[in-house]
Amino acid sequence: MGQHRRRTPRRRFLAPTLVTTALSVLTVAVVVVGTHSLTPRATAVASPATSAAVAPPVPGTPSVPAAVPVTGTEPSVSSEPSEPSEPSEPSEPSAPDPATGSAAPTPAATPNPAPTTAAPTPADGPLGTTATAPATPEAATVGALFTGAVRPGNHFCTASVLHSTTGNLLLTAAHCIEDPSGVTFAPGYRDGKAPYGTWRVTAVHTTTGWSHGGDQDEDFAVLETAADDSGRRVEDVVGGNTLGTDEPFGTTVRLYGYPAGGEQPLLCTNTTGRQSAYQRVVDCPNYPGGTSGGPWISTATGHVVGAIGGYQQGGDTDDTSYSAYFDHTVAALYAEAAAAAS
Repeated sequence: MGQHRRRTPRRRFLAPTLVTTALSVLTVAVVVVGTHSLTPRATAVASPATSAAVAPPVPGTPSVPAAVPVTGTEPSVSSEPSEPSEPSEPSEPSAPDPATGSAAPTPAATPNPAPTTAAPTPADGPLGTTATAPATPEAATVGALFTGAVRPGNHFCTASVLHSTTGNLLLTAAHCIEDPSGVTFAPGYRDGKAPYGTWRVTAVHTTTGWSHGGDQDEDFAVLETAADDSGRRVEDVVGGNTLGTDEPFGTTVRLYGYPAGGEQPLLCTNTTGRQSAYQRVVDCPNYPGGTSGGPWISTATGHVVGAIGGYQQGGDTDDTSYSAYFDHTVAALYAEAAAAAS
């Protein structure tokens, strides 16, 4: 079952590419995989020199950063994922208000971990109701991935800021992106505007189980981003969500995603179930292509415990979504990405 047996993550670095539209002389094919994903295909040219992964962000700390609640020993291959007691609740990240729909003033560059108090269920309906996500600090950590210009109709998947000491990591689905060339992240994107700015994706981290065999139980990726033109890291501006691992299957989550045909993020709150030993499932209507990679944020802990992907690469209908289960495998990938990004 891929990385559930192997512990060697794989890293891909940025290579320059030509990204064109359907009206250009060269056409870049965009392939729809399942109904939740629109996977960009890009042509890469010679890769620039890159440095090897460095030591973990804080010397002397464990290889898995303290923000990741993982146990000291790895579960056996044959065992089912455990369901630990709920961890203490983290604090809500602070982010500027994007309600005006235009560029907001630059906030103070203060790194913020995931919330200690989970935001309440939105008052737009009962569990299992999908609506436009309100402009909250949590929603500001979620954004759309673009190939080329940040403009309406040009986004292909969803990603979210992952809390780290390096302040520059994102979480998405592995099937969303193979080559980071020309890919840009716009947190809090709405109606053609990027109210907090944009960040260029510079590296993609996936597991060997995914990169060598497309293991659906490892359909998650951690992305590195470069500082923006003002030198700001993405987490300094919008905050980030702490990675949660080994959390119960019966967890109520807020599910975010950017539909390919829409210009505002969707939000649905519902309780997840167990599709298989390493797959979560949740019923939330009207999550079409483009929502792949969207985070599943626990209402109890504020931790991100999944991302739309996994089984059927997120689901073959718009009304049911899946995520690979987050355990030691994603924790190891996170640790590798954080060490490389420092």
